[in-house]
Amino acid sequence: MPDGLEVNALSCFQLDVLREIGNIGAGNAATALAKLLDKKIDMKVPKINVMKFSEVSDVLGGAETLVVGILLIVQGDISGSLMFILDEQSARILVNILMNKSHNAKLEYDEMTLSVLKEIGNILAGSYLSALSNLTNLRIMPGVPDLAVDMSGAILSVPAIEFAKDSDSVLYIENEFTDGQESVLGELFLIPDKASFKRLLHALGVV
Repeated sequence: MPDGLEVNALSCFQLDVLREIGNIGAGNAATALAKLLDKKIDMKVPKINVMKFSEVSDVLGGAETLVVGILLIVQGDISGSLMFILDEQSARILVNILMNKSHNAKLEYDEMTLSVLKEIGNILAGSYLSALSNLTNLRIMPGVPDLAVDMSGAILSVPAIEFAKDSDSVLYIENEFTDGQESVLGELFLIPDKASFKRLLHALGVV
């Protein structure tokens, strides 16, 4: 069994279980987003992978790509961090829908906008942690979310300093939600520490 979330050490069965968690979490997130926006929301099949932490900025389009990042510390029976990343266009669409503005209205990152984005990230990230908790029967709770609008490299430096030293790899889930007119792309990164990943695998019965 791998000591941590190691890309090359997981079996196909273990990866399938992790993908199933991503699928269920994405379904929960779509339901939560529909309630938040008061609209019918569909989702495409999420893309789920395990990757090295060093590859994350490339997935986001490079270290200098401007993104909205919500970071949650994961607490309870497991520890680590969870990031939810929105590109600029997706952030604009979500905020404008919630504030009853045109989808194309310019997004100003004022206090109200940042509060709305933090709540969106908190709800969607919480949907994944809830799915994970239900599947494992572990107590998994999100901490208070922190939000930043910055280049992806700068945003990623925070969890890299805190957690990458104890887990070089990341569970990556790419989600695409649509209301029939616009699509929103959200990317989620779960970074458990080594001990927590062992606990997750054990709880899922895949060790």
